[in-house]
Amino acid sequence: MINKKKIASMILLLCVPAVVYFVFFMLQPARFGSVNSLFILFQQCLLPTVTACGYYFIITMGLFDFSIGSNIVLSSIVGGLLSIRFGYMGLFLGGIAVGALIGLINGLMFVKLRISSIIVTVGMMMLYECLGLFISGGGIFTLDKSVKLFGTAPYNVIVSILAMGLSYILIDHTRVGVYVKSIGSNESISRDMGIRVDKYKVVGFVICGLFAGIAGVLTISYSSSISPMLNMNSMERNFMPMMGCFVGMALKKYINPIIAIVIGEFTISLLINGLMTNGIDATLQKMVTGLFLLLIVGFTTRTSKARVVK
Repeated sequence: MINKKKIASMILLLCVPAVVYFVFFMLQPARFGSVNSLFILFQQCLLPTVTACGYYFIITMGLFDFSIGSNIVLSSIVGGLLSIRFGYMGLFLGGIAVGALIGLINGLMFVKLRISSIIVTVGMMMLYECLGLFISGGGIFTLDKSVKLFGTAPYNVIVSILAMGLSYILIDHTRVGVYVKSIGSNESISRDMGIRVDKYKVVGFVICGLFAGIAGVLTISYSSSISPMLNMNSMERNFMPMMGCFVGMALKKYINPIIAIVIGEFTISLLINGLMTNGIDATLQKMVTGLFLLLIVGFTTRTSKARVVK
């Protein structure tokens, strides 16, 4: 039997980026919306999308990781340094391994200390920022031209699609995905069912870190350079993936959350780019983006409450 509500939600989700595009194209037809600029925008939004595909595994359990930005930076630096000696293998394996290791450390710290994931990851974020500064020598690290292939299309698109596909499989077709969703729905019942809750929280953090590592490799490949960040400045990289995750959570009842994340991230990128094209002040851009986040969070909360009432 056809689920009309599900179909309607999918159509509505697809209409959102179309409406955003149409509005800004009408305002600036000569400066916004060309095929080339849209493709560049699509490539840029792949970075937070890949990150969000991993972040979803912990945020669906009600946890947060505010060290993601510092993870991306540190993974980029280490992968870039290893690429000097080991080429692409050093870049990929080094960056991804560092990302997963950071996730493992965060997960173990969280389950052992028994304090808020926000407090744990904010503290670890400052540590990773300092570590990135130390490893890079305090300067900007520039990736060698011989290992920049995955910063250009179609190679960056292929890696991103493979990462999204992996996330899709993990969340919908593996025991990890089932247990993560179960813990997010009701941790006490999950524990009573015999699920090792702490173990799968750690696994969630590892997956989150692994995808941040992939994003780190794509980031340095796309931008060609990376600089260490201090004073919690890396936190700014957290919010785009977080917004994508909230879109996925809000619509997971009607559509696969990974698909919702992809469309949500592209819509947010369209929104920000459209505001820039129209000369909107950077502060106002952040206000509008923050308002979008609040609306999504409000919708997510309302959806959750409605589910409980039913």
